[in-house]
Amino acid sequence: MKLCRFQTANGPPRVGVLADETSVLDITSAGVASLETLLETENFTTHMNRLAGQTQTRYGLRNVKLLPPVDKQEVWAAGVTYQRSKTARMEESETSASIYDKVYDAPRPELFFKAVPEKVVAPNDAVGIRKDATWNVPEPELALVFNSKARIVGYTIGNDMSSRDIEGANPLYLPQAKVYRQSCALGPFVKVGVLEAEVRTWTIHLRIQRGTKVIFQGETSVGQIKRKFEELGTYLFKSQVFPHGVVLLTGTGIVPPDNVSLQAADSVRISISGIGVLENTVAVV
Repeated sequence: MKLCRFQTANGPPRVGVLADETSVLDITSAGVASLETLLETENFTTHMNRLAGQTQTRYGLRNVKLLPPVDKQEVWAAGVTYQRSKTARMEESETSASIYDKVYDAPRPELFFKAVPEKVVAPNDAVGIRKDATWNVPEPELALVFNSKARIVGYTIGNDMSSRDIEGANPLYLPQAKVYRQSCALGPFVKVGVLEAEVRTWTIHLRIQRGTKVIFQGETSVGQIKRKFEELGTYLFKSQVFPHGVVLLTGTGIVPPDNVSLQAADSVRISISGIGVLENTVAVV
């Protein structure tokens, strides 16, 4: 089952369930006020089956605007969770390559804040590249959706935009390289009702297109993530509370080569086999 947030014309956000590949059922009219409250439901399957038995308005996906699948949830991120990511960050770092090697094998994962919900970019909107950076790349990532009780309730697609030259100059510049206007995109759907074992069979694919030319594409498997999802969640919730739940990006295993840097008007397409496709254009911010 796939859930989403959407709006019709300029109306308020609504919650939907994907009916098929071309349409969505509006469950807001059945009393679902937000995606957050739905994901907090204790007997989720029973609740969804009850909603399915009610008559819902159906909209064509072409006739609605898909919104980021967050209401008030913060977005956080984990780093250096793939061998490929560790290698790339060691290569780009001018001063502290060894810290990435150490954190990859350390008990405690790298975790950092990524975005407040109102700054998350929707599907088909523009992600940003910093005007003061020279090496900007997308990072295609599986995103874990947690409710306030630290339970993984779904999965979505994330784009953790990064300025690699800024982070490479000094690891203390990571917030500037990672946390800026339009640096995080999520969507289009939250896949629910699947276990980690199945999720680890999914494939992540990235394509960067400039005009009619594909300038980079790559692929990896969710199964290449070193750490268990529950382990990442345990550290995320240590000495923390997320009253609205939280979304955690799980790191990237696809790293474009040094000669690939995003430009304005590029198209970034990220697909995860069990979820769908997140596509965004690029703008300078």
